[in-house]
Amino acid sequence: MSMFSGLIRVMERAARKAGGRLRRDFGEVEHLQVSRKGPADFVSKADMRAERTLYDELLAARPGWGFVMEEAGVIEGDEGMPRWIVDPLDGTTNFLHGIPHFAISIAVQEPRLDGKGWGEVTAAVVYHPINDETYWAEKSRGAWLQDARLRVSGRRQLSEALIATGIPFQGHGDFAEWSRIFGAIGPEVAGIRRFGAASLDMAYVAQGRFDGFWESGLNDWDTAAGCLLVREAGGFVSDYRGRSNPIHSAQVLAANDALHSRLHKILAGSLR
Repeated sequence: MSMFSGLIRVMERAARKAGGRLRRDFGEVEHLQVSRKGPADFVSKADMRAERTLYDELLAARPGWGFVMEEAGVIEGDEGMPRWIVDPLDGTTNFLHGIPHFAISIAVQEPRLDGKGWGEVTAAVVYHPINDETYWAEKSRGAWLQDARLRVSGRRQLSEALIATGIPFQGHGDFAEWSRIFGAIGPEVAGIRRFGAASLDMAYVAQGRFDGFWESGLNDWDTAAGCLLVREAGGFVSDYRGRSNPIHSAQVLAANDALHSRLHKILAGSLR
């Protein structure tokens, strides 16, 4: 992994440390499926422990930096310093049910040069603990899986495209909106998948496994790293109206250039 910069190495080390523990915890969860109380309490503890590990590691490596985290919320850093955007366990429901598809997501966001708010995401790591795989990207340096360069797929036809999504569930998301989009995209494509971890969905778009991805109602920590991975792999990320910001979470549409414009047209049309 000689390609790694110092910053990516810091992120990867933190992710692997938290991920090793999550891997062991996941082994326990698989055995808890039969208990009626179920593994829910155990999982929320595992989630918090992972967040604590990531916080401790990243803080030690970059003392003045801020944090945006799922459990702890926003922790201000020193003025003018970047901040970490961290999801310690993306795919919690999979983890809870003993399904080995979940990830740790870490992104670095820079303050805007004019001092008004936050700007570019400049580094990203999505770590898949079960496979011990590190997806990473740095602004203008490309997207990578370990030391292999990632590129979005070259597919041009929707009829050949495999598209990932996130489906609303109890208390989360807009069922009517999702159903309209699904009803418009579904008939046009080769398949739709719902794997349950947005950070990995976007990593898979960057890798060319999925040809596109849409979801709404996410948080920045779900997608900050994924947005950079897709863009550095040559793909496009926007909201449903086609506007492009450093991070999309309320609405995300990611794909290669040819399919992005097609999907965007269908998606926008379905919501008129």
